[in-house]
Amino acid sequence: MLGRRGLLATGGALLAAPGVAQPVAGGRTVRIVVPFPPGGAVDLLGRMLAERLGPALGQNVVVDNRGGAGGIIGGDAVAKGERDGSVIGLISVSTLAGLTFMHARPPFDPQRDLAPVSQITDGALLCVVNAENARKNGWTDFRSLVRWSRANPEQVKMGSSGPGTNSHINIEAVNAASGARILHVPYRGGGPAINDIVAGTIDMMFDVMPALMPHVEAGRFLAFAVSSKERLSILPNVPGMGDFADLGLGDHNFITWNAIMAPGGTPAPVIARLHQAVLAVAAQQELVDRLRPLGYGTVTSATPAALAALIEAEKPRWQRLVQISGARLD
Repeated sequence: MLGRRGLLATGGALLAAPGVAQPVAGGRTVRIVVPFPPGGAVDLLGRMLAERLGPALGQNVVVDNRGGAGGIIGGDAVAKGERDGSVIGLISVSTLAGLTFMHARPPFDPQRDLAPVSQITDGALLCVVNAENARKNGWTDFRSLVRWSRANPEQVKMGSSGPGTNSHINIEAVNAASGARILHVPYRGGGPAINDIVAGTIDMMFDVMPALMPHVEAGRFLAFAVSSKERLSILPNVPGMGDFADLGLGDHNFITWNAIMAPGGTPAPVIARLHQAVLAVAAQQELVDRLRPLGYGTVTSATPAALAALIEAEKPRWQRLVQISGARLD
């Protein structure tokens, strides 16, 4: 999916000018639900989008953090929101394509209860390790960490944003392919997990980059790998999974993405207006430039129907990943 970066719809180049933008929900404040607590990568992305969606819609847009249950609480808040454009959500592929495989009785059905607007970003996960813990244990790179974990089962502790999230699914797939025995430690969001890596309470994390890179640059974290098969141009010295064929990871290629969703049943004209605004925001070079160093690519959907088709196409892959991980949210 990395090759799909960039706008897929030329209509996104038309920015809504002040006084021309058509508000939704009668001009009332729009809430963009972020399914994780403040401080994590998705929260940072949500705030960047809210800041720019306001002018594109011609009304106020605020972030509403609804963390917990690996994104389910936030997704459920969107599913049960008003169907007038006043509630939208920044929802991950793990929820959109994986929820029904992880939960026997999910509180909402992503296909029925959420209405696609547009994809907004994609990106690989970055593996970071507490620098001091790495020094103490002799972890000089990802290969040495995996080998150490094989010899010391469940002694390497990896935090995640919660059960069933991208970081959880990815590490279980890494464990299964490589024979690593890294212990998954779930949190209510990326922010709390990052705080514990800084403190050295846990050792590592695979997550999207925005909230991790400041700690890498400050020397608190070491960047050991990215979850994509290929290396990333912004981190050319950080190995991709293709560099670890000797560990059984040569074909591992985990890419995550986020999409803007509305409550199911939101009228088509409202969805079309939201789609127009999202494309306008994604076309802003300033946003693209801010996201690129953080590991996010801007990717939009040509139509809401195209996003619905993408979600459907992702389901078989997520069914396999969930089976490998054993993730259950019941």
